[in-house]
Formats: sequence, structure tokens, C-alpha cells
Amino acid sequence: PLGVRVELHLVYSLICAVGLMGNTAVICVILRAPKLKTVTHVFILNLAVADGLFTLVLPASIAEHVLQHWPFGELLCKLVLAIDHGNIFSSAYFLAAMSLDRYLVVLATARSRRVPWRTLRGAKVASLCVWLGVAVAVLPFFTFASVYSNELQVLSCGLSFPQPERTWFQASRIYTLVLGFAVPMCTLCVLYADLLRRLRALRLHSGAKALGKARRKVTLLVLAVLAVGLLCWTPFHLASVVALTTDLPQTPLVIVISYVVTSLSYASSCLNPFLYAFLDNGFQKSLRTFCCEPNRRR
Repeated sequence: PLGVRVELHLVYSLICAVGLMGNTAVICVILRAPKLKTVTHVFILNLAVADGLFTLVLPASIAEHVLQHWPFGELLCKLVLAIDHGNIFSSAYFLAAMSLDRYLVVLATARSRRVPWRTLRGAKVASLCVWLGVAVAVLPFFTFASVYSNELQVLSCGLSFPQPERTWFQASRIYTLVLGFAVPMCTLCVLYADLLRRLRALRLHSGAKALGKARRKVTLLVLAVLAVGLLCWTPFHLASVVALTTDLPQTPLVIVISYVVTSLSYASSCLNPFLYAFLDNGFQKSLRTFCCEPNRRR
């Protein structure tokens, strides 16, 4: 429906604008603030880069919706679809990395132990490994992405699979569902279940009992980012399960629901900066300093 398409353009444009500005601010603040040179902020920086890359190519998708055809050529089509799918994998695995880091820190603190191996260098190496894994994971999508003429002889950017096309489509959905959701989320569930079990079994020392104010806040921030990620991405992956197991007719209601689910997954790219602004005191102070610098120079 035309009304739905117009609203979709507005929603995508809002996500793009807010996400691009928010993630750019996060990247600039973390890179320039000495106090934010921490392991957690290394992962936050990489998550912001992943979200920023996605919002950077989102205007191409908006243009395709507005123009009702793909005007940008084959190479940009491949890049857009690769970054689009890369955002699914990078979001999941950087959230997993942040959660694993919190798991190890909380566990070590509960036992009144230090974590000497937890360094900035280690976090950077871990981030590099995530990016390499994401690059490998999106290679199939880059390969199969192409500009093709649909049934209305209109140029579209999408995944063009060989025959049997339905089988390849289902395989791509299963691939994304397993690697981009099931594996990292199952890992997180195991980690947090194990953490709860261990904490119940431990008699915490009085000094470790409260974890410390600063560490509690960082843990809260990571849990909030994880919760938003799950809220935004779970409907998308559940929709993939429905697409794999049923043959739904393309009714207006189904199309609207698919748009809502897709918009919700896109929204994850612009919500995280607000979490940092509200829950991360160090980020708040660094952001204020960053914003006040131009006024001080005048």
C-alpha cells in the first residue's frame, strides 16, 4: 500500500539520520577521550562502527524503495547487501564478546581475583577476529548479490540464487539464523546460566559482594545493550523461522508485519548511542567535553 510505503520511507530515513549521527558521535568521543580507553569501550567502539557502516548504506535502500527500482549498479548492490548482512553477524558477535567479557569480570570479582589477561590489546585482537569472521560470513551474500529484472521488468538489487532457487533461499535463511542468532544467543544463555550457578555456590567476600559501583554500572550497560539487541533482532529471526516453515501468502497484513520486523532490526543501529548517553557516566562526561570544545576555541 502507498501509505505504508511512505511511512516506511520516513521510518528508514529517521533511523538512518539518528543512527548515523549517534554512532558517529560515539566513535568520535571514544577515540578522543582518554578515560574511555577500556576493554568494554573497545567493543562498544566496534559495535558503533558496524552500526555506522550500516546506516551509511541505508540511503541506497531508501532510494530503491522511493524510486521503485535499483539505480546504483552491481558493485554498490553487492556492497549494500554484504554490509546489511554483516550488520546481523557483527551485532550478534560484538554483543557476545561484551557479554563474555562481563561474565569473566563478574566471575573473577566474585572470587576476589584480578583478571591480568584482560587488556586493551586483547580486546583489539578479539575485535579483529570478529571482523575477520564477519567478512568470511558475508562472502556468500556478496557473491550472490546482483542486479536483476523482476517479473515487472524492473531492476532490483537482491540475492540471485541458482536453481533450485527455493532450496538456496532456505539455505541462506538457515545459515543466517544459525550463525547470526542461534550460536551467539545459545552461547550467551550458557554463560549467564553458568554465572548464576557459580555465584549461588560461592560465598562472596565482603569486598566483592557488591562488585563495586563502577563495575555494576558497566555490567548494567552491557546487559541493557544486550536486551535491546535481543528485542530488535529476535522478531527478525523468528520471522525467518516462519518463512522457512510455512508458505504465507503475501497479503497486505503479512507485508506490513514484515516491514515492521525489518524496521525493528534496523532500529538497533540507532538505539545503542542513547543507552551509552543515559547509562555510561564516563561517556556522558566525555560527550559533554567533546561538545563544549568548539565553544572554548571561540
